[in-house]
Formats: sequence, C-alpha cells, structure tokens
Amino acid sequence: MAEHAMESKLRPAVELYTVAICFAAAVLCLYSPWAVALTPEIGLVAALAYALFGFIRLRQAWDVLHYRRNIRRLPRYELTSRQIPVSRQRLFMGRGFRWTRLHTQRLVEAQDPAVAHYVDPPTRYRLARGTERRLEQAPFPLSILARITAWDSAYNPLRPLPPVGGSPLLHGVEPDEMEVSLPLGERVGHTLVLGTTRVGKTRLAEVYITQDIHRIQPEVVIVFDPKGDADLLKRMYVEARRAGRDKEFYVFHLGWPEISARYNAVGRFGRISEVASRIAGQLSGEGNSAAFREFAWRFVNIIARALIELGRRPDYLQIQRHVVNIDALFIEYAQQFFAKTDPKAWEVIVQLEGKLNEKNIPRHMVGREKRVVAIEQYLAVKRVFDPVLDGLRSAVRYDRTYFDKIVASLLPLLEKLTTGKTAQLLAPNYTDLEDPRPIFDWMQIIRKRGIVYVGLDALTDAEVAAAVGNSMFADLVSVAGHIYKHGIDHGLPSAGSSADKLPINLHADEFNELMGDEFIPLINKGGGAGIQVTAYTQTLSDIEARIGNRAKAGQVIGNFNTLQMLRVRETATAELLTQQLPKINVLTKTLVSGATDTSDPEANTDFTSSSQDRVSSTSVPLIEPAHIVSLPKGQMFSFQVGGQLWKVRMPLPKPSPDDAMPKNLQELAKRMRSSYNEQAGHWWSASGGGPTLDFDPDRVTPPRPSVAVDTSGPTQEVP
Repeated sequence: MAEHAMESKLRPAVELYTVAICFAAAVLCLYSPWAVALTPEIGLVAALAYALFGFIRLRQAWDVLHYRRNIRRLPRYELTSRQIPVSRQRLFMGRGFRWTRLHTQRLVEAQDPAVAHYVDPPTRYRLARGTERRLEQAPFPLSILARITAWDSAYNPLRPLPPVGGSPLLHGVEPDEMEVSLPLGERVGHTLVLGTTRVGKTRLAEVYITQDIHRIQPEVVIVFDPKGDADLLKRMYVEARRAGRDKEFYVFHLGWPEISARYNAVGRFGRISEVASRIAGQLSGEGNSAAFREFAWRFVNIIARALIELGRRPDYLQIQRHVVNIDALFIEYAQQFFAKTDPKAWEVIVQLEGKLNEKNIPRHMVGREKRVVAIEQYLAVKRVFDPVLDGLRSAVRYDRTYFDKIVASLLPLLEKLTTGKTAQLLAPNYTDLEDPRPIFDWMQIIRKRGIVYVGLDALTDAEVAAAVGNSMFADLVSVAGHIYKHGIDHGLPSAGSSADKLPINLHADEFNELMGDEFIPLINKGGGAGIQVTAYTQTLSDIEARIGNRAKAGQVIGNFNTLQMLRVRETATAELLTQQLPKINVLTKTLVSGATDTSDPEANTDFTSSSQDRVSSTSVPLIEPAHIVSLPKGQMFSFQVGGQLWKVRMPLPKPSPDDAMPKNLQELAKRMRSSYNEQAGHWWSASGGGPTLDFDPDRVTPPRPSVAVDTSGPTQEVP
C-alpha cells in the first residue's frame, strides 16, 4: 500500500487480490516448480518470497478491514472490579487514544457521502431491525425469528448495535487503543466531569473511587451524593471490605437517619469565629441582604462565644434555640460570671427584679424577662467589662420586634438544619452512650484515612440537602486551612515533622446542587492541604444558576486543571472544551473534470478532456461542539496535562449481588434504588455488548465489625 498525500482506509481491501495471487504463486513454486521453469531449490526460495510479500499485503488488508469494522462496531470492553488497575502513579480511566490531527482528518474523510456505505449500517441490519419491530407482538412461531435476529452474540451476523447512541465514528477512527490514565500528580489540580443525564458520570465515579479505596498507601475518600445512588453506596462498601478498610467506612444519609452516622458541622474549629462564618456564609450577601448577613454573623458569634465559655460544644440546635430566645443564654452566662467575679451581685439582681413592673421597665426592654432587665440595670451601674457579657447585653438591648426582623434571614436556614430527625444527625448528643451511631468529624476522618459516603437526599428535600452540603464544605475549608498551616498530626503526641501531604480524594456528584461560596476557596486553596476534588455535573449553566454570578462561575471553572467531558446537550458547555483547542489543517480532495473543443477544422483532434483529483488544505477546529453532543454513552474527551486531548471509553460497573453487605445497608440500598433509580435503567448492561464491570462475591473476605455500619446481623441477598 503506497504512501499518498491522503490516507484512505474506507475503501475496498484491494490488497486481498494480491494476497490471493501471491498465495497461488507460492503454492505453484513449492509443489510444481517445473511448471515455471524453476529448480526445486529456487522454487522454494521463490515460494518464500511470494509468501513474505503476500503476508505484507495481508497485513495491509487487515488494517483496512479492521478499520472498517471499528467504524461500525467497537469490540466489547469488559472488566471486573478486580481487574481495574490500581497504580501509585496514575489514575486509570479506560481505553482510548490521544486525539491528534490524524484523527480529525479521518473523521472528515468518514463524513464524505462517497464512503457512506462503509459507515452506515448495511441493508441486512436495517431489515433485521424492521422485522423485530413488526414481530414484536407476533404469536409464538413468528416471535422466535425476532429473538434470533436480536440475539447478542458474535455468531449472529444480524447482531444489534450496543444501545449507547451517539456516533461510533468518534472512537472508531483509531483502531489501536491503549490504556489511558491521568498522572496522580495532576489530580491535586482538581478534575471537572461534565455530562448530561444518564451518560455514565456516576459509573465513571465508581471506577475512580474503586482505585482510591484500593491504593496501596491508604488515602482519604469522601463522596458527596446528593440524589442517592444505591449502586454507588454498594460499590463503596464492597470495595472497602475487599481492601480491608470496612472499619473506616462511614455512611451519612439524611434520608435514613436510623442507620446514619452523626456529624456536627460547627463542633470543631480552630477559631471561635469560624462557627459564625460557616452559618452566616450560607446567607445571601447580595444587595440589601449584606447588612442582614453581617448582623447574623455577629449574633451567631456572640452565641458561640457564650456557649464555649459555658463549656458546651456549639451545634445547630443550640444556636437555633438561642437565636429564638437569647434571654435564657444571657441569664445563664450572667449566673456563671457573677459566681466567679461577684458572688453578692445576684442578691442585688433579685432585689431589682422584685421592684420591676410594667411602668418602670425601659421601653426598649419591653417583652424581655424581668430578670434580664434586672441584670442589665445592675451592669449599667457596676460597669463590669467582659467581652462575652457585653455582646449578650447588646443583643438583649435591641427592641424585641426589631430584633426578630433583623434575624429573620437566619431563622429559615437554622430551621432547615434542625427540623425533624435531621437534628439528631447534625446536633448529636455526645453524652448518649446508648446510641450506636458513630459521630465523626473531618479531622478524625483524615487522620484515620477514612472512607465516607454522604447521601443528602436532595430528591426529597433539595433545600436541606444544599444547606447541609454547604455546611460540610465550609467545615472542610476550615480543616484544609488547619492542615495547610500545621499538618495532619498537629496536637498529637506522636506528631512528626514530615512535610508529605496525605491525598484527600473528594468526589462531589451533582456538585452544582451543593455548591455555594464555600466551594470556591475549597478548590482554590484546598490543593495546598492535599484535597483533590473531582466534581461531576451536567452543564456550565447549572454552575452559573447555582452561584447566581457569571464571574464566580468562571472562577470555579478556572480552578479545574483537568476537564473530562461526556455527552452534553448545551453548546456553551461543549465550547468550554472546544474553544481551548487549536485549529489544524486537514486535507480535502476535489474531483475536477473538463473538456475543451477546437475550432480548427484541420486539426487531428476535435476536443481534449482532463480529470484531476486536487488535494487542498483547510483549517478546521481539532474537534467541534457537534462532536461532543454526539458522543456515545460511556465515552468522553479528557483535556489534561496542560493541553493533551484524549478520547476515552470507560469500563462501567453492572449491578452486583448484595450478599456482601450488612442487612441494614442492604435495606438502605434497596430503598434507595426503588426511590431514586427505578426509572433510570441500566443502559450499560443491556443487550448489544455495552461495557460491563462486575465483582466476584465469592472472593470477598468475610465481614468484620465496623464502627460505621452494623455488621453484627445476618446478611441476605436483595432480589
């Protein structure tokens, strides 16, 4: 096959003619050398020469045939979870190739109408699918024919294509695939995965999370799942048990508080002011709301300081209680303060309280408890200075009606976090030893290299899910700042001087539902503490709509160094990738033909004709938004390592038996699947040879007791 200006693989494999002639000539020279006037020795040499040349041409013909087959149907790509490679240096993504100018050239050539019969399904395929539709409701003898044509087997010449949609050209332009991976050093720059609904984002997350759990040096794995994917929870638990890390596995789920671990988002902090920042940071700061947000911050800070001085750990329930009624906290703190500094003060306060009536109570103190008014009058005379007491005094001196108005923006947020059984999870009782549900915080999880699944039940209550998610992100930002300054083991007796960072793998599925202003510093500065964010969402507009500010959305996107894009439906989202790619020159072929006659009657020729194939160069984008819109399910473009574009198809897990899970987690997974994913389907395990991934339950190690989930009861298989 000679070298030409343009590569042409969508054509008949004409090399096979040469192969047939070479094979015949080799047989003739080997068995009948006398027929071509050769001696047996020379005939053997000639047969070998013909065979060698025939083999070369056969290899060239195979390249053409393989390319033509790959354009229409990709080979099966199946892996079990045990076969997913786990490396200390790289993150496995799937199989694919690096996209170059050659692949754009092949894509342009494949869209030529002249080669459509090599790209489009053949006539027999279309007839088979039409027969299946017509015989769908046919009686028994005829229905067998439809089942035969739909049989998903390599022995079926009418085998249907995998139900993944999209254009097979995008991956078929490179028949020689290789394992594609991302250097682990690039993950600290964060990864953004974009793709529309049901194209494989969550399944890609399972592949990544499986590797993070099994890495030889244990790493922290934190997964935020707003909608609640039962298969993702199951995969995490099964892989944690296989890796021998089930004791470090925690489940936090707002929808199932009975088995969920408990978490206090404001219970651990480096500075007391962080409590107010985490709560008030979720309030709107735009326009006139900024003043109310600042007041809310100050008021929550006053309450938090008072609780700390009283020896209590702040939580949402206590803060909500004292926002509604600050009088009780003022009285309690005053009792403790005077018991230490002025034991006789309380006698005077009781006397002042007895003299109060509706006429001598100051107007701005109307509605307050008499004891509060008495304490305020005593402090006004004694002029006692205490920062916490002064803050509480300033709060109770507000007019009650005016005070309720300025904290009106704070109360809805606190109500979301303290209503119903959610309060048991976010405001745990540390002294209740009868409650088997563990209590965790992020520093504890990081130090013990834990694995945490956070299910926020956003489909049931999106407002509460967003509030809890923002609280957790704000807490993580605080922990990241502490780790960046002091390290992970700061304050422990065995703390060493090692400067090595512990990778903290944070996977945020549907992260646009969780994102607030807290998320920006997490991805902007969290890398210095070892936090590696992998965020999954549908479109760029989801981020802008959530933040409400285009500039802030651009700030978020700009902090992701790796961009992985599955099929999207929004052109602006596709252009987020395509506009970063260069333009390249591709060759196009033009057929030119013409005829010229002559006016000379004595000339020997009446006319002349010519036919030419002209090759010209045209500048086109490396890929266009239309290519991303037409990606099949389970395939993506990965823009990584400072400008490299890779085309990847990933292995996707299929549902696995639940016999390796504790009974309570089996019930949780069963309810989650019926509640959230009943209509979603499992496209990757349907007919047509879509990629699948499974694990072998017989090789899973026996269950061990866990601090996070109940493994004491028997296990059972969920149908």
